[in-house]
Amino acid sequence: MPWYLLLGVGALAAVAAAILGVYLLHRLIRRLGRRVRVLASLARRGYRPAQVLAVLFALQLSLLLGAPGGGWREPVLHGLGLALIGAGAWLVIALVLVFEDASLARIRLDRADNRQARRMHTQITLIRRVAVAVIAVLTIGAMLMTFPGARAAGTSLLASAGVIGAISALAAQSLLGNVFAGVQIAFSDAIRIEDVVVVEQEWGRIEDITLTYVVVHLWDDRRLILPTSYFMAKPFENWTRRESRLLGTVELDVDFAVPVEAMRAELRRALEASELWDGRVCVLQVTQAINTLLRVRALVSAADAGSLWDLRCLVREDLARWLREQHADALPRLRVEQARPGGGRDEPAPADDADARLFGDTADGRERTHAFSGPAGNPAEN
Repeated sequence: MPWYLLLGVGALAAVAAAILGVYLLHRLIRRLGRRVRVLASLARRGYRPAQVLAVLFALQLSLLLGAPGGGWREPVLHGLGLALIGAGAWLVIALVLVFEDASLARIRLDRADNRQARRMHTQITLIRRVAVAVIAVLTIGAMLMTFPGARAAGTSLLASAGVIGAISALAAQSLLGNVFAGVQIAFSDAIRIEDVVVVEQEWGRIEDITLTYVVVHLWDDRRLILPTSYFMAKPFENWTRRESRLLGTVELDVDFAVPVEAMRAELRRALEASELWDGRVCVLQVTQAINTLLRVRALVSAADAGSLWDLRCLVREDLARWLREQHADALPRLRVEQARPGGGRDEPAPADDADARLFGDTADGRERTHAFSGPAGNPAEN
């Protein structure tokens, strides 16, 4: 039998044995995973990369043991080696994902006070992304080092590493700045996933944090994409950094005839009838008296930003309805002066003309006229 037929049969047998071995191991881990969640994640994420790695290893071993020497043998072995490095990196990344799944499974975000949980969720997610990026860079470097020319080029480039580093840092300044900002965000606790923020005058929640950008899910289902460096360089509002409970205001302009005490009682009645109110704050104050109107501010509280928004709208609607139905005389109104039937008006007695003119016929007025008119006495000529 020719050697290539023997090689083919041996390679097929090795590949079949590798696939069968990985399959049996996968079945065993999946069965154990019914009781252990980590093993279930390992069976789900590690099966394909382990299968590819085992097949490539079986092929390489078959070539090493059964293939005769020749010009084709070394390139094929080199290609299989590169594929093995890639498959090994794939398996390592799968193990990193298993670690992420196991860590996130212990973190519950459905609790009322989930600030610490959201912080850990953000950190674990960013650590996983950093680990995947490092593994990818090391894998590419390991593949390049298998080429003799690349090793020689790497040795020669070490002498000019300072220049190359400076050029690379200059070229990747923005990218590296965002990467470092992403790592800083993960451990500075400035923002976390699911935080409610106001950024660029838009209200939303943090949906995703990567090494280079942050996704903000806005209230109207738009997505605002911002570089991570933005949150380290510009101010923004974080409504849930310490806790999710918030205070909100409702302002109304009303007439001076408004019964403030009755309006305060109506505010409390509306809040006590709503499930959105958390029972902490119920305050109504007159904050300003502007021209013919009073500005009344209602201060209310809720357990989270979404409930607060709905509660403010409910309070605004209820107070407007109460004013319209119970105290219509307290609604904002415009007062005008009506002329007398004869066409004249009740005018006050005219004041002294000297007190009504800045440039009047007094010593000080004449001095001002001369000063602001110029030497020729006509401002237009100057």
